[in-house]
Amino acid sequence: MNRVVTTYHQRVAQEKRALIVTAATALFLELGYDRTSLARIAERSGVSRATLFKQFPSKAALFDAIVTGSWSTTDEVEPPPAGNVVAGLGAIGHRYAELLSRPQMTDLFRIVIAELPRFPELAHAQFSHGKMPYFESVRGYLLAEHKAGTVRIEDVDVAATQFLGMISNYVFWPKLLVPDWEVSAVRIAQVVDEAVKTIAARYGATGASGE
Repeated sequence: MNRVVTTYHQRVAQEKRALIVTAATALFLELGYDRTSLARIAERSGVSRATLFKQFPSKAALFDAIVTGSWSTTDEVEPPPAGNVVAGLGAIGHRYAELLSRPQMTDLFRIVIAELPRFPELAHAQFSHGKMPYFESVRGYLLAEHKAGTVRIEDVDVAATQFLGMISNYVFWPKLLVPDWEVSAVRIAQVVDEAVKTIAARYGATGASGE
């Protein structure tokens, strides 16, 4: 019985946390980070101030939660095992495209860009808690493939940047500037596939496929 009660309370807490994060994101976009108070966020999300402060003692902590949520994946967080660079990059590329296609990712970047002159710490939080950990996971995967002999990469930082950039430059950045920019699922798959082929052809140790 106690386990049932505990599970219920955990689920309620998670639901309230999601409401708070959603309300905060909307208010940061509407009013700006500085003009949005925790009290206003509590009111918009429909939770008590005590509940909000228990979850997030500061706006900085709340923004960190927005970053973490925007960059979190629904499937495995670890990179694929080394051994087949085409399959591995394909899985990473589709996961990255899915992340970039989320509305909350666009919202996150718009908040950071709008508030950068006054609150550069938001950009640092976005970079250190979101983008950089994801980049490091891709870098680590390419390094593992290099050690396995499936690719030959002298600079894994450059290779990871090339791969992610080929995807984000088509899937994400135009959408950030053009509100009605839409990319179909079929087109996204094509973009990812071409990025994989390009990296495999450039760095593959046993031919263009890298297999």
